[in-house]
Amino acid sequence: MDITELILTDHHEQRRMFALLDDLRDAPTEQVKPVWERLKVLLEVHAEAEEKLFYPKLLEVGQGAGSKDSPEGETGDALHDHNEIRDAVAEVGKHRVGSGPWWDAVAEAREANSDHMGEEEREALADFRRHASLQARQDLALQFAVFEAEHFRGVEAEDHDPKQYVAEHGGDPAKASDEG
Repeated sequence: MDITELILTDHHEQRRMFALLDDLRDAPTEQVKPVWERLKVLLEVHAEAEEKLFYPKLLEVGQGAGSKDSPEGETGDALHDHNEIRDAVAEVGKHRVGSGPWWDAVAEAREANSDHMGEEEREALADFRRHASLQARQDLALQFAVFEAEHFRGVEAEDHDPKQYVAEHGGDPAKASDEG
């Protein structure tokens, strides 16, 4: 198992869950709510696993890919995106499930997440595939899978300052993008 493939699999599951919500648009709240609650947990646990495991390793071995010329840029952008996704998910929680404002907030969360996944797939994952050994990718995948299994009920959502995160993990904060 390769960490980049595992992250792509998670991304597919997130897209599938948002599509399932599309199919439940006119369904009773008792059907919509558990799907959203599961997706909310998936989003946060995935982000936390990336922040604890994937991005520190990217800062060690990455060289930049796509529109980012450094792993600090990729990492800072990802942290910024994760914060936007967390904020959008929090906004969903302010509304009654199934209401118009609730669906609008879900759409915002979906957009933030979709934008992030696309960038990450073009940049950070491509960079890691090119510069991390297969053994490192496999080892990290196992750690990532165990983390997600251990936290299947969720984790505390917590925003992180992108530049501070990069500095704390050995990168140059001046190169960290803190915008999406």
